[in-house]
Amino acid sequence: MVVGRDEVLPALAEVFRERGYEGASLALISQATGLGKGSLYHFFPGGKAQMAAAVLAEVDAWFAHHVFAPLRDGTRPREDIAAMLDAVDGYFRTGRRVCLVGLFALGDARDAFVREVHGYFARWVDALTEALTRCGNAPAAAAALAEETVATIQGAIVLTRALDDPAIFARGMQRLRVRLGLKER
Repeated sequence: MVVGRDEVLPALAEVFRERGYEGASLALISQATGLGKGSLYHFFPGGKAQMAAAVLAEVDAWFAHHVFAPLRDGTRPREDIAAMLDAVDGYFRTGRRVCLVGLFALGDARDAFVREVHGYFARWVDALTEALTRCGNAPAAAAALAEETVATIQGAIVLTRALDDPAIFARGMQRLRVRLGLKER
């Protein structure tokens, strides 16, 4: 079976999610991908840093397509915000999947990937702010609500993982639906 670079990225992402950047040894990466060191360096001549950058780019592309663009460009902002929450719930597997970008933001690798980490979160808050403004919120209030929303999602992921209880994430998402005016209490 011939494996391509793009086919390796999901396995790489899971190693980084489970072990962090520093804990993702080449031995673990090789085991998870089924590729030897030579094949890994063929796909990623820059080593682990290039692997992490490629994984972050793939995460960013998914969010750009499924979250940022619909929020920014959509014509039905309430529905677009609801769709964002659905997409995020699915992507993070109801809080059971760690946010890789968030993990990099908190770990030792933050400085090496500061542009990627900052861009991901800033674009998410900005796109959500635009949608919330189109819903009739004042720009400052929309920006504050967007920050609160992203922070709630990220915090719910951490708490769900820490307590091994996906109901925490589900409750956080429900509270956001109410807070964002998408659902009544």
